[in-house]
Amino acid sequence: MSILAECSFCKRKQSVKNKLCRCGENLDKMKRSKKVRYWIDFRLPGGKQRREPVGFSIEEARDADSKRRVQKRENRIFDMLPESKMTFHELAEWYLNLKSVKKLVTWDRRVLALRNFNKVFGEMITGNIQPIDLEDYQEKREDDGLAPATIDIEINTAKTMVIKGFDNDFVDGRVLKAFRRVKNKLKPGSNARKRIVTIEEYLKLNNKSKPYFRGILIVAYNTGMRTGELQNLKWSYIDRKKMMIRVPTEFTKEKRQKNIPINHHVKDVLDNFPRAINHDFVFTHKGMPIRHKQGFKFILKTTCERTRVPYGRNVPNGLTFHDLRRTVKTNMLNSGVDKVHRDLILGHSLRGMDVYYLAPSEDSLKDAMNKYTKWLDEKLAETSIGLVKKMSEINK
Repeated sequence: MSILAECSFCKRKQSVKNKLCRCGENLDKMKRSKKVRYWIDFRLPGGKQRREPVGFSIEEARDADSKRRVQKRENRIFDMLPESKMTFHELAEWYLNLKSVKKLVTWDRRVLALRNFNKVFGEMITGNIQPIDLEDYQEKREDDGLAPATIDIEINTAKTMVIKGFDNDFVDGRVLKAFRRVKNKLKPGSNARKRIVTIEEYLKLNNKSKPYFRGILIVAYNTGMRTGELQNLKWSYIDRKKMMIRVPTEFTKEKRQKNIPINHHVKDVLDNFPRAINHDFVFTHKGMPIRHKQGFKFILKTTCERTRVPYGRNVPNGLTFHDLRRTVKTNMLNSGVDKVHRDLILGHSLRGMDVYYLAPSEDSLKDAMNKYTKWLDEKLAETSIGLVKKMSEINK
């Protein structure tokens, strides 16, 4: 064990005996003016190295060093860990302020999940949380009427945070073990949605949509783009020369650029959509970009109400915006597009050795899109004729 002094200028941690730092600063002068932060450096039983800041007083540093020596001698390892004092709320605050976490598409969902979790565990010391506590939390949330999937999201969000804390030495294996022992309420795949948007429903929604939403609906039904990708779509991402939409890395879930061929339906939308002067976003309402996911959901909900198409995840046969994406992939399968090209166009990751050995060209992506578009055009024509006949029979 040892006490280290941190230079306030270059932040180098070094022996307290040093009078000058390597950067040239006078350490003795800094110590007299209380500008040197002291650290204690020690090893836990098992060999893991730790450093802790202990303030700007050499006396406090010596006291802390002596305390750690006694704890180590008495094998009181858990008293030497940061989670012996850190509450779950403090850990959550650290986690949500990480730059890498703030950039996540699911940041809002993580904030909400941890907020609910903190209502029960916020003031608890992280090291005191046991598997039985987490199981009781699951049962309590289920009694409150929450869906198993929602409960699992809250538990798994907290687990992800704990893993991050473990990797950065904020919590030890006891806390991680407690979260890993808790089983999800929902079996994998048991809540997978099967809802697709039929051609007839698509035509009805298209006919009843407001002009600004009709373009969004057409692009979504032809490309399978995610809500966030559509919201953040800019004119600069449109490659007119090669007829491709190039979604940048920061707006894709898989964190790599996605290249989507433009068919004639999407081209018609882009050719006829007005372009704003004060921004570069493609899809707008009253001249302003639709920046929130709730905006898309609200527009789809009102459109569904006008067409009498059921809407909502919890409504029998209810429609959600994400169902458009599932529909595109299903339609591509029905049109004969192979799995690799379906995955690449929709942005799903390739699996296994396909990642290393398959490198489809943009021309092959366009061929796949043409095959899908040809099938879709035939279905649209057949369904349109059927709807016209149905309306004529009703009018008779």
